[in-house]
Amino acid sequence: MCKHVLNAQVSIRSPCCRKWFDCAQCHHEQEDHELLQKFDMTFACKKCKKCFRKDAREFDESDEYCPHCDNHFVLEAKTPKPTLKIEGEDLRVDARMLKDDRLQEEQQRSIFDVKDAADRLG
Repeated sequence: MCKHVLNAQVSIRSPCCRKWFDCAQCHHEQEDHELLQKFDMTFACKKCKKCFRKDAREFDESDEYCPHCDNHFVLEAKTPKPTLKIEGEDLRVDARMLKDDRLQEEQQRSIFDVKDAADRLG
């Protein structure tokens, strides 16, 4: 699972060490050598789990899909965005401690109400 590209649809086989990586940054973090770049690339689709080769010099719009399952693997990368959070107590825990002061109506269980029975009977 790649932490750099959140929506990676394929894994790429590195030509230098013949290992599978989701992106070039993953290769850089896990290996101690530079990534050897070649035009002939080997991909593994994460949807159908089948491998295929593509030539980067002849990359067309039709080459953006897996030849086995038509999964669109050339997408705009979704990368994790930094967020700023304030540390503090969990509001959900505090909300359970609050008392609900709203008045609730009594639910009538039948047409005949015992409290108003004397008025209805005459």
